[in-house]
Amino acid sequence: MSAIPPTTTPLATGTPVAAGPGEVLRLREAIAIIVGVVIGAGIFKAPSLVAGMTGDVSWMFFAWVLGGLASLIGALCYAELATAYPHAGGDYHYLQRAYGRSMSLLFGWARLSVITTGSIALLAFVFGDYMTAVLPLPYLSAPASSAVYAAASVLVLSHIHLRGVKAMSSTQVWLTALEILGLGLIIVAALTLPAGNGAAAAAEPAAPHTPSLAMFGLAMVFVLLAYGGWNEAAYISAEVRDKRRNTVKALVLSILIITGLYLAVVWAYWQGLGLEGMAKSNAVAADLLKVSFGPTGELIISLMVAVAALTSINATMIVGARTSYALGRDWHALRWLADWDQQRGAPLHALRLQCVVSLLLIAIGVWAGGGFKAMVEFTAPVFWLFFLLSGISLFVLRVREPQAERPFKVPLYPVLPAIFCLVCAYMLWSALSYVNSQTLGGWNAAWISVVVLGIGVVLVALMRRPRDEGSQP
Repeated sequence: MSAIPPTTTPLATGTPVAAGPGEVLRLREAIAIIVGVVIGAGIFKAPSLVAGMTGDVSWMFFAWVLGGLASLIGALCYAELATAYPHAGGDYHYLQRAYGRSMSLLFGWARLSVITTGSIALLAFVFGDYMTAVLPLPYLSAPASSAVYAAASVLVLSHIHLRGVKAMSSTQVWLTALEILGLGLIIVAALTLPAGNGAAAAAEPAAPHTPSLAMFGLAMVFVLLAYGGWNEAAYISAEVRDKRRNTVKALVLSILIITGLYLAVVWAYWQGLGLEGMAKSNAVAADLLKVSFGPTGELIISLMVAVAALTSINATMIVGARTSYALGRDWHALRWLADWDQQRGAPLHALRLQCVVSLLLIAIGVWAGGGFKAMVEFTAPVFWLFFLLSGISLFVLRVREPQAERPFKVPLYPVLPAIFCLVCAYMLWSALSYVNSQTLGGWNAAWISVVVLGIGVVLVALMRRPRDEGSQP
């Protein structure tokens, strides 16, 4: 299928805007974006927690397999939505068609102010922490050095994105390749351990142990957090070549690649440290590389986690600005966000705004003293709320628009979509339960995000003006 020719598309107000995204992403680049979004700091943090919560090797591996299966089910649901309604707005477009423009505006606001920018800030803090461990900036405390690195990563990557989609996608392919090589290094570390060290530890006999349902459920929270982000493929569905076929391939192949890598890495941790060693480790990857390569291992793992965080930041920026672009096309007051530079293949104003908000959240994280932890509390409940609504939208659109062409239909409907929605509902409940036990300077960061959503509700009320009512979904 050829690329979309340059045209202009009018807003509801009659104001012309630049043509939208063209089909410029190949299958490998789409896969690199999805894999890059998903594989972040989670695989370096979650395995030790999951090992301790399950307390059994078989249950530990089952949790990671189950996480991949749940993600695959979700990917099949999104494949139907993305191929039936390919759009740069992703979830924004599905929510608009299913629930109306007010809900999509609220979601767009949540993406801009909480979900996407909060994730960028969260990952930027991870990058800053590990870069500070490798190369601390002179004359600065560790938190200040981390914040400077975090802000610099956002600025540099935003600059690359403003150069255009080709520079962005090429950067993502190389960063993802480095990230996968880093995970491969963990596997090699386990395979090259001296005889009697890793294998013996992993083979230590242990009494069979079945975790309680509540404990296994908590372990799944961390597993699914590590798998989170594959849904961002919806935001590039309009830019994938031969989108009807390659969107499904990109989603399914990405989940299979990620699941395979995660299982191999968890096996490497277990092989090198044993289940008990994993459960006791605060930095499981660093401990494994220290066993294999000595003190140099800590330096290697710090650089590896920094690259993983950088990869996820880059991929999140790619998909994040697309929602703001969609907002600009549908709402008169935000029409400046719909400025799509056809030559560069990027929504320039949306990218600039995303950069500014991300930097603001980094500053808030520094001021609050919570950094990474604050952003986790800030983003998780809002993310899972709208993820659940997106899953339900598949049912709504099947009923409301039965005549719509669906090149791909999720198998075993309605069973698989129902399972996906139940997983999302459980994750929402788990996220709220987690943040309810966390505080930040006397405030719960999750409640701050609720206040931000409340501002979004006011924004919806102010922008529901007669001249906007005629906009097409």
